[in-house]
Amino acid sequence: MDVIGRKKVLVAMSGGVDSSVTAALLLEQGYEVVGVTMQIWDPKIEVIGEEYVGCCSIYAVNDARRVADRLGIPYYVLNFRELFERKVIDYFTEEYLRGRTPNPCIACNRYIKFDALLKKALSLGMDYMATGHYARVVYKDDIGKYGLFRGVDRKKDQTYVLYNLTQDMLRRLLLPLGEYTKEQVRELARKYNLVTADKPESQEICFVPDNDYRKFLKERRGEEIKPGNFVDVNGRVLGQHQGYPYYTIGQRKGLGLALGKPYYVVDIRPETNEVVIGEASEIFSPGLIASDLNFLWFDEIPERFEAQAQIRYNAKPQPAVVERIGKDKVKVVFNEPQRAITPGQAVVFYRGDELLGGGTIEKRL
Repeated sequence: MDVIGRKKVLVAMSGGVDSSVTAALLLEQGYEVVGVTMQIWDPKIEVIGEEYVGCCSIYAVNDARRVADRLGIPYYVLNFRELFERKVIDYFTEEYLRGRTPNPCIACNRYIKFDALLKKALSLGMDYMATGHYARVVYKDDIGKYGLFRGVDRKKDQTYVLYNLTQDMLRRLLLPLGEYTKEQVRELARKYNLVTADKPESQEICFVPDNDYRKFLKERRGEEIKPGNFVDVNGRVLGQHQGYPYYTIGQRKGLGLALGKPYYVVDIRPETNEVVIGEASEIFSPGLIASDLNFLWFDEIPERFEAQAQIRYNAKPQPAVVERIGKDKVKVVFNEPQRAITPGQAVVFYRGDELLGGGTIEKRL
């Protein structure tokens, strides 16, 4: 029986242990919980046996449904395939064809999970939406706005992929796992007797279950991808590549070259179909230019500020000076040169454990 005044929360359930425990915790805390799995990719996608446990597989949906049944909560599957195709998959392939390296998780969070799904939740009369991300939403009394902080489990912290959140999103968002470690979450799953308690984590991109993005690009845009030259920074031809979208900055393995010493991808030039390679010292840069910015609570970007800047998901944040360029770009200069700054990836800014915001890397300095 519904209790008058209970807050309603929609929980995005992927079929994994994190979102399962999120639903269980919120139910225990007295919320009226509804579970939802987003159908964002064709369930007939080359499922590679039952080993594929990614968030798009039929097995994931079945696991989420079993958890919902165990908890006694309503559960639904919502179709977001067309939007996901446009906002995530088309972006993913287009970025590689621009010679950049995309981050599909950030695009999915920005356009699907925390935009389309949140709007759906509100339209259904929900008060909040919750996910299994390891991060903490904190109301900042001094400025009257919400901030986002790293999760207690630093190894699992996911704030890097959440920098596009807005105040409207944050005020409706519950992230209960921010206060727990991964092992504590698994222990809770065992306590609640959830089938996902010992389920392994999915490591691949959800729509590339074999983790072979080259194969994925070839199947979708192969006619546009042509062989070209590997060149050094002076333009000297050193060999032939299979197509520039198949490479990423900093890559060493898989170049198919025998040059007597290690070479790395230094730059990608779509306009000339060239992949520039160099020695290890040549992949370090003093800084970068970023655009498509979002800051969580700044009224406007300061002209200049210091922050810890993180240039990839598992990288350690590095001290840097950030300078605004016009209205929508920043220049980031690190205290020490950084390895393999990669256009298309995100640069995210922190002060201590607090996420300030971030943007997309346009180019290295």
